[in-house]
Amino acid sequence: MANEQQFKLRTRIIATRGVQEYRSTIAELVTRHDIVLELGCEWGSTTRLLAQHCDEVIGTDVSPKCIERARQSHPALRFEVLDAFDVRAALDLGRPFTKVYLDLSGLSSYRALLDVIALASMYATVLRPDTIVVKSGALKHFAAHCTAWPVKQAPQVAHELEMNGV
Repeated sequence: MANEQQFKLRTRIIATRGVQEYRSTIAELVTRHDIVLELGCEWGSTTRLLAQHCDEVIGTDVSPKCIERARQSHPALRFEVLDAFDVRAALDLGRPFTKVYLDLSGLSSYRALLDVIALASMYATVLRPDTIVVKSGALKHFAAHCTAWPVKQAPQVAHELEMNGV
């Protein structure tokens, strides 16, 4: 039986395909009050764009060489070496992230689809941001073909579920 708590997450997950589409979400989704975590920042180009729309952004990448280059290119921004699969390390950054941007190499392939879903679910569970934006063509294609089946329940059961926040 599934853990009912997993269905109470309120994080919206947005799947995008390609860098242009991924970056086009920034103006639509990121506000001045947001604190944004970017996973897979590489040289910091998207982190710089995010910084133009929010109060605080931290760009992260698993590669120390990428982080060093990002710091040199954008000295006013914060960059940290972080393995995106180490969610605890992201939590240790100590910020109440409201948005997470996720752009990791290899996540667009269909073979990585389960990793993408697991990673997004972990960040939704641990950091509880209101939105996660993922650059993954495979996830976007999969999500575009999914429809949640509506469960029809007796009025009393539906009322009890609603009262319990489900």
